Amino acid sequence: MPSFQHRGASIYYEVYGHGFPILTFAPAGLASVIDMWNQPSAPINPTVEFAADCRVIAMDQRNAGGRSRGPITAGDGWDTYTADHVALLDHLGVARCHLYGQCIGGSFILNLLKAQPRRIASAVLAQPIGRIAAALPPPTARFQAWAASLRDHPEATPAVLEAFYRNLYTTGFAYCVDRAFVKTVETPCLVLAGNDEAHPRAISEELSQLIANCELIEEWKAGTALEAARARVKAFLAQWTPRA
Repeated sequence: MPSFQHRGASIYYEVYGHGFPILTFAPAGLASVIDMWNQPSAPINPTVEFAADCRVIAMDQRNAGGRSRGPITAGDGWDTYTADHVALLDHLGVARCHLYGQCIGGSFILNLLKAQPRRIASAVLAQPIGRIAAALPPPTARFQAWAASLRDHPEATPAVLEAFYRNLYTTGFAYCVDRAFVKTVETPCLVLAGNDEAHPRAISEELSQLIANCELIEEWKAGTALEAARARVKAFLAQWTPRA
């Protein structure tokens, strides 16, 4: 199975198709694994939709219940994941790529744009996560289920997991970055709007307003709206694919 070692972690990935690379981040929060792209909750599966024109890179996030595993510490947070993403691109020799992420993938994208903006040709954020309320809520049922799955991580004590939760979610808005940073993003972006508590439409709308070169698609999950969105995403990626 394709995997590589990085700072004590083993990161599993798969590659589909050929062409300009696109790194993808699956939905499902901290349970973000490649298999989630095959679920009905992911109306656009990049491993299928984009493989005819792109080299699609998909990965299991560390400790997501898939095939990537790493130690868990109280200092971990968004930058821990971003370091994995950068290491994967380095491992594959990818100098520049597109990004496509759904759900938590939106925050993975924003943090990677903060870390290595010149490496990203364009980005598509599908129903990005975020929080409108100022106060940090208690851990969600999804986070608690993820924490309960870490039976083979004795280092993941309640104190470590509490710190990890706070590192990820204390800041509202898009969690990993603030509005001041988003205003500086120059990378062309396409946002497919969210429409529920975990993926508030207001977050999608504000991201599309703050990012200078950004387009918002409000409806995209079913029927003719989904077909139109699939076509628009492909055209957007083609538009921003560097020419040799």
